Amino acid sequence: LRAAGHTTGFLGDGVNDLPALHAADVGICPRNAVDVAREAADVVLAEKDLTAIDRAVLEGRHSSENIATYLRITLSSNLGNVIAMLTAGLMLPFLPMLPAQVLVQNLCFDAAQLAFAFDRPAAAALRRPTVLRSRDFLRFITGFGLLNAAADLATFGVLALALHNATGTDGEAAFHAGWFTENLLTQALVLVLLRTGRSAAERRAGGPLRAAAAGLAVVGVLLPVTPLGLLLGMSALPPLYYLLLGSVLGLYAVGLTAARRRYERRHPAGVEQERSVRKAGAEL
Repeated sequence: LRAAGHTTGFLGDGVNDLPALHAADVGICPRNAVDVAREAADVVLAEKDLTAIDRAVLEGRHSSENIATYLRITLSSNLGNVIAMLTAGLMLPFLPMLPAQVLVQNLCFDAAQLAFAFDRPAAAALRRPTVLRSRDFLRFITGFGLLNAAADLATFGVLALALHNATGTDGEAAFHAGWFTENLLTQALVLVLLRTGRSAAERRAGGPLRAAAAGLAVVGVLLPVTPLGLLLGMSALPPLYYLLLGSVLGLYAVGLTAARRRYERRHPAGVEQERSVRKAGAEL
């Protein structure tokens, strides 16, 4: 079976089963097996029920897919922010965002992404193991990271228009607030729009994820005008900024959706996962 490319499992509980437990890809034994069999096995059943393995595999695939989604979204967003930060650093006479502001922004984004633990997995993710191929992973991060950077740079233009009369520390505080708000709003969009590998019926984000995205957006809009925002070095923004920012976010959402669909056409979830698994010799 292994020579034919199949993944094998063996269930045993005695000393005589040790060679087969070692030779199989997955060695399984019950809890009441002899000590050496339990040590040799990869899986020890807590109860006499093989369906527990099926449930464990499904739960593992669910978790793996959500972890992969978290990595894609986090790294692509961070890459976009780094590119925008470096570009702004070359153009502006002050820091585009203060260290404390970056820390608060990252804490808010990371807290919102905890909702991925409750996200519904794509059907394709439960049929095949999730495999992150480095080349496709880097392409995803680079492509969507550049798109995120484009939205940030467009926001710099919006801030230049909306804050053309602001000078000195007031102008810096308003710029910090504007970019902080835009960052959290774009990240809220990413949470719900950049979940790949799902059919149209699965596209709608679950309640916890929608609530997390909404909370992130509310924090992004309101925090700069709170006492904490003032303490962090931010200030209120003119209404013109929010009007122009709405246009940037709308274009970003359209671009994000189009780029995601293009990515999914090039990397169909079920096909890519099957190819990856076969290539690794671990088809389940």
